Amino acid sequence: MIEHAILLSAGQGSRLLPLTAERPKCMIDFSGRSLIEWQIEMLARGGVKRIDVVTGFMTDMLEEHLQSIKDPRVDVTVRFNPFFKVADNLGSCWIVRETMRDDFLILNGDTLVSEEIVHKVQQGATDKDGNLWPITVTVDVKQDGYDSDDMKVERTADGRLVHIGKTLTAAQSNAESIGFLAFRGEGADLFRETVRQAMRTPEGVQHWYLKVIDSIAPTGKVGTNSIEGLNWAEVDFLNDIEIATKLTDTWG
Repeated sequence: MIEHAILLSAGQGSRLLPLTAERPKCMIDFSGRSLIEWQIEMLARGGVKRIDVVTGFMTDMLEEHLQSIKDPRVDVTVRFNPFFKVADNLGSCWIVRETMRDDFLILNGDTLVSEEIVHKVQQGATDKDGNLWPITVTVDVKQDGYDSDDMKVERTADGRLVHIGKTLTAAQSNAESIGFLAFRGEGADLFRETVRQAMRTPEGVQHWYLKVIDSIAPTGKVGTNSIEGLNWAEVDFLNDIEIATKLTDTWG
């Protein structure tokens, strides 16, 4: 059981304006709870006991909101990313790299996942030899193809990640990342060190952290875990609000 999770919640969510003009994306209300409150709830149900939230845009408001969430199951710590305006989410991973010492989960700040998905991620996925992957990318499968904004995934029949990125071709793409990853054993150290190295390059601040995952993929230590058929939602655009609300309406 992985007890530590990192929530990447530093961004404003400018594509959701005007909803995010005066509050971070993760504070949008869905069925009576904020997006981040739902994330904490589902992670707690799935056995997570310690959560590091990386904040940025309107951090004071978000910190106050997090302090109002009284949940004895989890210990929530705020980690402010002062570079959120100029760095992509690889920078947020760099901010919390020293917490990546044991097994941990990463969940994007705009992804709503059900309790069932958290349990599936906790169970993990194994390679052809029956060993848990050191790094696991949670994926879904679409029957009607993937669009330009999807974080597309190319994987082998046994679940090994080949490539991940938005620019993969239709021929390459056979799954999409939902923004939920698990790191176990050597995977935690490998990711932390690769993040450190990437941020020392001139273009480091411009990268998503999944570009680091793509660079690790050739080692054969990155697998995928399919949650096809389970419910989740990504909140990127205004038309995602209604879809996500229909999902959270079903959660108790």
